[in-house]
Amino acid sequence: MQANRRKVLAATVSAAVTALFSQRSAIANTVQLEQAIKEFSEGQRIEDETVVLKVPEIAEDGNSVPVSVFVNSPMTEYDYVESVALLSTGNQQPSVATFHFSPLSGFASASTNIRLEKTSEVIALARLSNGRVFKASKTVKVALGGFDDW
Repeated sequence: MQANRRKVLAATVSAAVTALFSQRSAIANTVQLEQAIKEFSEGQRIEDETVVLKVPEIAEDGNSVPVSVFVNSPMTEYDYVESVALLSTGNQQPSVATFHFSPLSGFASASTNIRLEKTSEVIALARLSNGRVFKASKTVKVALGGFDDW
C-alpha cells in the first residue's frame, strides 16, 4: 500500500513539473514570437493582404514541411519587397527563415522545406521598400513532430 502511494505521489509531482515547464515554454515562445514580429515589422502596422502562403494542412512528418511564399509586388527600383520572414508558433525558436530580395530579383517568391516541432501556425511577413508590412498565416497539423533527433 505504501509503495502505491509513493508511485501515485511521484506520478503527480512529475505531471505537475511537466505542466509547469510546458507552460513556461509556451509563454517564452509567445514572447519570442512577439519580439520577432516586432523586430521584423520595425513598429509598422501589419496588413493582411498581398502575401500568398502555401503550406499543407497536414504534415505527415514535421522534419520536412514544404512552404512557398509569394508577394505581389512590381519589384521596381522604388517599390519592391525587401524581405520575407517565416515564423512558427509551435517551435521553440519561432524564426524559421528569412529571404531577402531586391528590384533585380524580378519577383518576390521563395520555396523551402521547414521543420515544425508540433502543430503550428506558420506566419509569413513581408516588408516592402516603402516600409509597409504584410502578413499571411496558415495552420499546419503535424502528425509526427520534427526535432525528434535534436
